[in-house]
Amino acid sequence: MRLSAFGITAALVAASLFAATARAAEPNWPPSLIIATASPGGTYHAYGAALAQLLTRALGLPVAERITEGPTENIKLIESGEVQIGFVTMGVALHGWDGTGDWTHGQRFQSIRALFPMYDTPFTFVVPKDSPIQSLAGMAGKRIGVGPGGGTSGIYMPQFLAALKIQAELVHGTWDEMAAQLQAGKLDALAAAVGAPFPALAALDAQKAVRFVPLSESEIVTLRLAMPELAASVIPAGAYPSLLRHYRTVGLYNFAVASKDIPNDLAYAIVDAVFANREALVQAHPAAAATVRSNFSQNGFLPYHPGALRYYSNLATRGTLHGD
Repeated sequence: MRLSAFGITAALVAASLFAATARAAEPNWPPSLIIATASPGGTYHAYGAALAQLLTRALGLPVAERITEGPTENIKLIESGEVQIGFVTMGVALHGWDGTGDWTHGQRFQSIRALFPMYDTPFTFVVPKDSPIQSLAGMAGKRIGVGPGGGTSGIYMPQFLAALKIQAELVHGTWDEMAAQLQAGKLDALAAAVGAPFPALAALDAQKAVRFVPLSESEIVTLRLAMPELAASVIPAGAYPSLLRHYRTVGLYNFAVASKDIPNDLAYAIVDAVFANREALVQAHPAAAATVRSNFSQNGFLPYHPGALRYYSNLATRGTLHGD
């Protein structure tokens, strides 16, 4: 089902109930909110900490970040009711919605609803600067750090290697741990699916300690054929100090999602607050430059929360949805 089926362009009564500035929480809102993010050293963690501060000010209720293993755990936490908001890559969200991911054990996780687009997640491969590895094929038989087991890299990297017919040992941990192990010579490479630049890699690159390993055109085609949810992605030159040319790869889009059970007016207020105060997110992490209203179309299957849908529909009615 495409996004238009959810009525994005339907004419709805204009809503002016929520201001972009701080306000008192409504009586029907929960006393607090928790945002499930990911491990320290990754983009989700930096973005989520800033979002929690932004929403605390804008909504008039305490909003806290919960560090997790990433999208799979975030989806499970929303399903169980332990958190109200979480970050996901759309590929993992699709696996959870359909119950097709190995981590789902056949269960369909359908309590999540889309709130707003965050940014693209490119898959990035790096090795120590003095490594003899020059290609992905050269990673065969090596130890590759892929971050938390429940993160996007941890979920997708076994599929990547299988599609490319590469056998390697995958190592899990927080991104801060992965970076430290690469620097100490305990890992041969990092394979990361995170918004660029992500803190752990940026710190290594600032020390001139790593080199980016490119994907060939045939490898990109192979991966996209094996996993149709992947899209072409580019890390622009300059995103990291040593990245002098555009890094062409594959990626997945990230979305903030919420429990279907949060009140509609709260979901509306969250989305409104994010776009009204987006600069605070950009200051926390450059990837938030892609947190713009027009990127709502990067979601083609997950139902929007009715409150979020109302927000986008109001903009569409006024003809300002693409006026970022």
